[in-house]
Amino acid sequence: MLESRLAFITTNEGKAREITELMKPIGIDVVNLVLPELQGDEEFIVREKAQHACNELQRPVFVDDTVLCFHAWKGLPGPYISSFMKRLGTLGVYHLFERFDDRRATAKALICYCEPDKEPIVFEGSVDGMIVEPRRDPDRQDTASFGWDPIFLPNGYQKTFGEMSMGEKNRISHRGRAVDSFKRYLLNRNEAVQ
Repeated sequence: MLESRLAFITTNEGKAREITELMKPIGIDVVNLVLPELQGDEEFIVREKAQHACNELQRPVFVDDTVLCFHAWKGLPGPYISSFMKRLGTLGVYHLFERFDDRRATAKALICYCEPDKEPIVFEGSVDGMIVEPRRDPDRQDTASFGWDPIFLPNGYQKTFGEMSMGEKNRISHRGRAVDSFKRYLLNRNEAVQ
């Protein structure tokens, strides 16, 4: 166990639920802090957000930034998917993509960890899939569906992220993969210090 709890910075309740579950048994504090909306490539954005939060709170923090890279759009909208979702919603984003024969997409999560006076460290996870008509199971209480989950069908699966339970999604998701790498780093580092 780490000596003090880490601060996960987000204003997104869905991410907070997923990250809290994924980070077990490492305890975290979810801190609702609005970070600047930046432009640039995904690694620059996540590093700057983590550095900003760390400087403001003066404690170890981590942030999560999720990107959706649509192959027919040469990787766009990438880190700007949240802006598309805010303006168009899930169905609107699907309608942008439905016109293309090539509906392949890659979901990526970048976790960036930062300690005061140290360089940020980035951990990445990705999942390839397809953009499909929105599908979610509104009757399931354990569904952690949010954002573009209902339109992303991971390769090799019959359910979209929006139809999966939190447990199913966390086992295979881009965020789950990034968090696994981050947890291994924290646990290995903590063992080395003891």
